[in-house]
Amino acid sequence: MATYLVTGANRGIGYEYCRQLQAKGDRVIAVCRNASKELKQLGVQIEEGFDITSDASVASLRSRLSEIALDVLINNAGILKRVTLEDLDFDSIREQFEVNALGALRVTNALLPNLHAGSKVVLMTSRMGSIGDNTSGSSYGYRMSKVALSMAGKSLSIDLKPRGIAVAILHPGLVQTRMTNFTAGGITPEESVKNLLARIEELTLENTGTFWHANGEVLPW
Repeated sequence: MATYLVTGANRGIGYEYCRQLQAKGDRVIAVCRNASKELKQLGVQIEEGFDITSDASVASLRSRLSEIALDVLINNAGILKRVTLEDLDFDSIREQFEVNALGALRVTNALLPNLHAGSKVVLMTSRMGSIGDNTSGSSYGYRMSKVALSMAGKSLSIDLKPRGIAVAILHPGLVQTRMTNFTAGGITPEESVKNLLARIEELTLENTGTFWHANGEVLPW
């Protein structure tokens, strides 16, 4: 049985991670600001009331979990707010950087003492953070923050490799969640997480730092 910690666990992909991991018998620590009814019904360990944009809040989480060894840390928490060139909202852009990029780095740094040789760190980024794949523009805050997150993941993969810790930078695909307004063209959270878990299983020190689509495709930076 492996021990997984999942941030942003109350709904969407985060909740589905918790559901599938719990179903296969792993220990799950679900971290969120406010636990949903569905999450509470899973029977996993819930750490509620934590804000990944707050140093003090994340330090409190580290203190609560100080005795727990983590096999996989999944930085899933994120937000998407539409910001166009015609309506540049710099406060929104800053907020997305705080949550999507700095929040994941803050959590990973705080929980490094919980990781060990053989542990894995997962950063949930997005294809919208691929510079080479950007053909439609706009979405400034989300795109920029996800590029920053991917760069953090690449640096982490280099810095943590000597400790025996591998890092995956993962795009879940276009998924039918509240974040995407349950887009009709997307895949289900169940399918996405099944694929994502396969990528995590394949993660090693040899392929650490790879930017993967959930379906296994290596994406351009």
